[in-house]
Amino acid sequence: MLIHPTSERLIALGFTGMAKALDEQRQIPATFDSLGFEERLGLLVDREAAERDAKRLTARLKFAALRQAACVEDLDLRTPRGIDRTMMAHLVDGGWIGRHENLLITGPTGLGKSWIACALGQKACRDSRAVVYHRVARLFEALAIARGDGRHARMLKALARTDLLILDDWGLAVLSSSERRDLLEILEDRHGRGSTIVTSQLPVEHWHEAIGDPTLADAILDRLVHNAHRLPLVGESM
Repeated sequence: MLIHPTSERLIALGFTGMAKALDEQRQIPATFDSLGFEERLGLLVDREAAERDAKRLTARLKFAALRQAACVEDLDLRTPRGIDRTMMAHLVDGGWIGRHENLLITGPTGLGKSWIACALGQKACRDSRAVVYHRVARLFEALAIARGDGRHARMLKALARTDLLILDDWGLAVLSSSERRDLLEILEDRHGRGSTIVTSQLPVEHWHEAIGDPTLADAILDRLVHNAHRLPLVGESM
């Protein structure tokens, strides 16, 4: 059998994982000679599937552009921050994303709100979900620029399609008129179709004032809060 041409043909066909596994089987034959044809073929297929899964995960993480390299396995539950272990296990499971529910993480600075949001975002990427992270102030700046160069509708459409949208550092300043409209459009498009994580130093009870306009505040919070899980963090800065 001509191993090298076979490996080259697999690579040409896009089966790089199978080609690598075939080369490994050739280099250490004693490990694989006792296996039957279907078993060895199964190992090749498994390797190809694993490599493709890894590539897709890398692409999802790149698209998500998470602010921090966080993962739920590293979550510190020993430091007292008011984190309920049962609720966190429920959030890590990710079923709430499939049900298009939201998550509101609040508390003083330094308690890891952004880290937890990014860890849940990374887990969602591992669960084959599309995730996008934005700091709220920079998102509004990007939308303002997009409004001027004709990309505004396309940006809103992209935000609507993602399974999990992370809005970090919400409520640092009262929203302007255009920001209120943009936020309402984002949440309206996502309502019942996607999940949103919001992190804020402000308690949820003060979000109405942070939006600025009572009528739009009612509409925005109705789409964001009514089906949301709440994770209020308390304690000393970490």
